Amino acid sequence: MTHGERTARPFCSSPVLALDSVISYIQETLNRRYFRRIATALVIAVIVLSVFFITGQVIRSCGSQAQSVTSQEAFDLIQENQGNPDLIILDVRTSSEYRAGLISGALNIDVRLPSFGASLELLSRDDTYLVYCRTGNRSRNALCQMEKLGFSNSYHLSNGITEWIGAGFPVNR
Repeated sequence: MTHGERTARPFCSSPVLALDSVISYIQETLNRRYFRRIATALVIAVIVLSVFFITGQVIRSCGSQAQSVTSQEAFDLIQENQGNPDLIILDVRTSSEYRAGLISGALNIDVRLPSFGASLELLSRDDTYLVYCRTGNRSRNALCQMEKLGFSNSYHLSNGITEWIGAGFPVNR
């Protein structure tokens, strides 16, 4: 090489530094992408948990000791206790739902009314209760409240009157 010739210089003065720069760039890019994915996953998880809390799914964890029964088991319980005044069938739906169709002999106390607790106070703790609503969610809430008030002998129609009707059992209209 002569004194006036120019040689091509690499982009970086050292191949190790060039490779290190490329690796750093790749890591930053990947970190940004994964961060976005992780952040999105966390947001989705928060939304899902919020929906569970808002829709009352947390009620299931109240520790209810009520025995869950199917429509057939509830029907059998009612048949076995015909004429027994100690078996109370408790419908916790709204009055309009109650009027639209109920299990024969059911007492209606709307769990959503502020007076629900006061109405429960009038009931005997010694009786046996079969509690139901439309699908099982409100009755689960009612059973939690009942247990806090000292009711201990209860059955829960786990899928409500919807399953009862679907199974072909009678309703009064």
